[in-house]
Amino acid sequence: MRDVLDEWRPIIDEEIARHLPRDVDASYLAEFFGDPTYRYDAVALQEALSTPLWELLDRGGKRWRAVIFVLLTQAFGEDPETYLPYAVIPEILHNGTIIVDDVEDGATLRRGAPALHHVFGEDIALNAGNAMYFLPLKILTHNPGNLSAEARLAAYEMLMYELNRTHLGQGMDILWHNEKEIRVGEPEYLEMCACKTGCLGRIVARLAAIVTGQSAAVERYVARYAELMSISFQIGDDILDVETALEDGGEFGKEFGNDIREGKKTLMVIHAAETADPETVARLEEILWADENTDDEIEAVLDIFVETGSVEYAREQALALSAAAREALSKVELEPAAAEKLAAFTRFVVERNV
Repeated sequence: MRDVLDEWRPIIDEEIARHLPRDVDASYLAEFFGDPTYRYDAVALQEALSTPLWELLDRGGKRWRAVIFVLLTQAFGEDPETYLPYAVIPEILHNGTIIVDDVEDGATLRRGAPALHHVFGEDIALNAGNAMYFLPLKILTHNPGNLSAEARLAAYEMLMYELNRTHLGQGMDILWHNEKEIRVGEPEYLEMCACKTGCLGRIVARLAAIVTGQSAAVERYVARYAELMSISFQIGDDILDVETALEDGGEFGKEFGNDIREGKKTLMVIHAAETADPETVARLEEILWADENTDDEIEAVLDIFVETGSVEYAREQALALSAAAREALSKVELEPAAAEKLAAFTRFVVERNV
């Protein structure tokens, strides 16, 4: 799958640059956002919007959400070039959520460098991140692919529905890691993932189905595929944070034991709390609740995960979810070559090592 990602990433980045150029000027602002009432300050908007976004994009990121969109259009028998502007919508949204999440979580690093609010300040970071929730709506306004009025309305309504649910997921996640007690169970955790991460996946799939004119049934199945795969991706990401910390101190772009330091209630935390003895659970809660952690405390949590089998449990759940994603995909008649790549992605998100 890395070959597919490597092939499409420069194409996706070029398309993003068409809608949010690296160098912003007055003519672009008027064309994309409409004529000013008085006069835009292109220099300010360059530094406040374009520069922060491209600082983040240039650090890396797989662009897998945009690539899934491309593969789905191919699987539907359509030319992805016709709909390429829509592929960047979930990518812009995703990077906007990253910027805001890092401020909310007090994150230090992102993709191997200081989080954007440490580079540009919280005010610019939050404004840029929030702007990226709305920039994709301008793409719909320009109507690439000459969609019907019905299709455009369906896309707008879908985006509003799914974006609202992402904030439900983020709200749950924030509250949980601001609580000392590990009080939530696996169903609540999976619902959080389905909202926070799954909704971005659902946007990818539903948008591909809407702009290519697929039936409601097809839209439901591919949305389920993308949602399950995204939840699996989130669990895989949490496992990767732990395993990298266990192996080499965390060198994949985050702090050592970052999720533990933030007090996040991951599936491994929930499983450990349900499995360990009360004294161990109390110790786990104390460490996750602390404002700062020593490396020894991080090691203690990692030991708890190993002793309770929580890492392997989380991996089993991620694999089960990815299998369910492939089952949902199999319900739809798709072009075989693209369908095979879509299925392969469900394995990639769990088995990746970066």
